[in-house]
Amino acid sequence: MADKQIQKAGNNAQQLQANNIVINNIGIDEKRAREICQETSVSAVKTYTEEALNTANARIIEFENKLLPKIEAVEGALQSFADPSFQLLLIEAQKTAAATEREEDYDLLSELLIHRFQKGENRKIRAGISHAVKIIDEISDDALLGLTALHSVSCFFPVTGDINQGLTDLNALFEKVIYNQLPKDNDWLDHLDILDTIRINSFRKLKKIKQYYPEQLDGYIAAGIKKTSENYQKAIEILNKVKLPNNILVEHVLNQNYVRINVANKNEINTFSLIQPIISYEERKIYRISFSDEQKNALKSIYELYIQDDNIKNKNIEQFMIKWNKFPKLKELQEWWDSIPQSFNITMVGRVLAHANAQRCDKTLPSLN
Repeated sequence: MADKQIQKAGNNAQQLQANNIVINNIGIDEKRAREICQETSVSAVKTYTEEALNTANARIIEFENKLLPKIEAVEGALQSFADPSFQLLLIEAQKTAAATEREEDYDLLSELLIHRFQKGENRKIRAGISHAVKIIDEISDDALLGLTALHSVSCFFPVTGDINQGLTDLNALFEKVIYNQLPKDNDWLDHLDILDTIRINSFRKLKKIKQYYPEQLDGYIAAGIKKTSENYQKAIEILNKVKLPNNILVEHVLNQNYVRINVANKNEINTFSLIQPIISYEERKIYRISFSDEQKNALKSIYELYIQDDNIKNKNIEQFMIKWNKFPKLKELQEWWDSIPQSFNITMVGRVLAHANAQRCDKTLPSLN
């Protein structure tokens, strides 16, 4: 007997068929998403007494008013409301929203749900988000701020090769991320450890800022090539051979007798491109042309011509830190970071929570990698 299967669906609906299982994935708009929030909130507040119900519902509505405009602004994100696992996370977020009196938590929960849509295929990140949603109402203000600063130091670095601009960009970031006084005692670290956002390591010491950032931004600190040296002439010949401009080598602002490739670290060479203006029909357009593999390899070979002199490098670090301390937030960050008595590892729970809070402070930050 032949199978006869008939599917009917309304407008904006997609139908998937597998043997006798039919799934209708109906398009979700803002109105339907809000209705789903109202439906799931019934499960979120079902254990509350009549006395607590009004407060819980009011907080959940405030959370939804934060969430829905953000979700709607991300292409395709509204469709996640049809996903059963997303609805379970939404219920947990509503439970947390009902339990917290801190208005910033509603923004934080919203950011985490957006992370869930963007990175939901990664089960490790998904597990971190699920746990982070449940502890937002437990983490203290100072511990959250400290966690966000820890994560920002380990996660965000300037991409510009210009040293002065790179420090300016870092200072601007921490002006947003350090939005209150950083925690001073050690209780906040224990608190974060209890919440599984970090793992304290008592057997290692934390690298000081003066050591950590020069390692991460080695392109700023490296000695470079002396202007009057034979290696400088070799570098110019290499650039000419692959048809690259000589101004790729810039004067080292930490030591004016030397030049360097204008990168924050050697790996940035792989992302290099040339900006080419083209005028046609009285219209000026800017095109970004990626370097060829030959050109990238040429720049890497120039990097290998840098003089290896620890004395020069240490002097560069000293000059770098003099510039660093001229920026108020960077100086504040260094004094705080260098006073942390114990080393730590940030867990996935801590990463997603801190990243969401950082994005709450600075909307231009990239999504969690």
